[in-house]
Formats: sequence, C-alpha cells, structure tokens
Amino acid sequence: MKKRFLIIASVLTIVTFACKKENGTSTLHIRMTDAPTALEEVNVDLRQVNIKLEKDTNSWVSMNTTAGVYNLLEFQNGLDTLIAQGTFPEGSLVKEIRLVLGEENSIKTGGQLYPLTVPSGSESGLKIKIGKHLRSTFDSLTIDFDAALSIKQEGNGFKLRPVIRLK
Repeated sequence: MKKRFLIIASVLTIVTFACKKENGTSTLHIRMTDAPTALEEVNVDLRQVNIKLEKDTNSWVSMNTTAGVYNLLEFQNGLDTLIAQGTFPEGSLVKEIRLVLGEENSIKTGGQLYPLTVPSGSESGLKIKIGKHLRSTFDSLTIDFDAALSIKQEGNGFKLRPVIRLK
C-alpha cells in the first residue's frame, strides 16, 4: 500500500511540474527606417512610443523611448535606429503601436526648411495596427516609413500622412 502511494505521489509530482509553464519575458525592440526620396530632410519629433497589448485593451503601455528629432532620411539603404524598447510577458499579442510626436516636425527641400504638420501626431499619435505575438527572450519590429509617399504638399503647407510598412 505504501509503495502504491509513493508511485501515485511521484506520478502526480512529475505531471504537475511537466504541465507548469514558465512565465518568461520577451524584450521588444522597435526600430525605424525609411525608403529613399528626393527630399533633403524629413524630420520627425518623436516624444514617446506606446504599445497596446491584447489583454489590456483600454490602456497604452509606455516603452523606454529614445525621444528626439529624427531625420528619417538618415535611415535608408539598410540603416535603421532603435527608438524604443520594453520587456513584456512572453507570448503577449501586441495589437497596436502608437508614436506620439512633438511639434518640431519639418522637411527640407530645395535648400529650404518647411514645417511639417502631422494631423493628430501630438494628441493621439500615429497608430499602427500590427497583431504580433512576442517570441521568447527577444523580438524586434522595424517601422519602415516611405517618405516619398507620406509627405503631401497641400495649400497651407506640407503634411505627413504616413505610409508605413512593418518588417
């Protein structure tokens, strides 16, 4: 009887540990790059990068962001830059990324610097829907702006209407 109890207890212990999942984390890096264009500069004032996870549908999670004014044209032909990173539960589904922009956005063309308006850039930010599950330990996502298609000259100046591809 004692032997049978030890066997059952051993089997239960093995099953318990075999079924127990590790609650690991994944570090997510978000990078930025740009496709070539005829413009001389496309300066974007990045203030904050936030993500929205599937399990937390009502709030945005702030990432550790390298804020600053980025000339997107410096990140072409395979070059990119790390703009944000954060650690999240492994397997999390990232539903959206939000880039919150400041007011120092501009373009340079023909040697002249012009203000660049980003509709809702500083209020609600540029939102990018993605739906990506984070892999274990480390994951990376690159936001590839197409400046040539994103910059529109309108009657009252230049506007950024982002055309973005995710890699």
